[in-house]
Amino acid sequence: MNSRATAYHHGDLRNALILAAAELIEERGSADFAMVDAARRAGVSSAAPYRHFRDKTALLDAVIDFAFFALGEQVQTAVQTQPPGSAEAIIAIGKAYIRFMREHRAFYGLMWGDAGIRALQERPSDERSAAGFYVLMSAVEAWCAQNPVDERDVLQLSIKLWSMAHGLAGIALYGHVERFLPQADVFSLLESSTHTFLEGLRKRC
Repeated sequence: MNSRATAYHHGDLRNALILAAAELIEERGSADFAMVDAARRAGVSSAAPYRHFRDKTALLDAVIDFAFFALGEQVQTAVQTQPPGSAEAIIAIGKAYIRFMREHRAFYGLMWGDAGIRALQERPSDERSAAGFYVLMSAVEAWCAQNPVDERDVLQLSIKLWSMAHGLAGIALYGHVERFLPQADVFSLLESSTHTFLEGLRKRC
């Protein structure tokens, strides 16, 4: 009996199905699977998923939540490896963000595409998808507290730094960085860009 079936028999059918769907998405590189596929992967009957999910869209929403949670955990782990308030802490978050997207390519479209937008619109007050961003905001706030900068709008600065990491992740994901800059290291690009941005803030004082 596989782990998902074991989880099901312990009353954790919902999570077993989310894990099954996530594995199918990663294996196939897309969300091209049916509810029966997730049920089969979880080791349950074809009717079992509907005890927790009205349809595949609801299951995908749960997978998106799971992906954002995993991303948040990864950036939280990364920032803890660096001194609080340092530029390195901010860079570590950006690198973790890019690394997550590279390792889970199939989730990029789900999280940032139409499915992710729809899920956000349906649950505008749900902050689970923002967990990783709040880690970045805390790191930016700590950096501002330790550096002489005039600009202390932490939210605005965080969005600018986030867009830097997200932009590099997006274009690197499909090979566009290497297309224009062969042998480029996207992590080095992020590091130099972040230092340039932060040093620019300091020089404005």
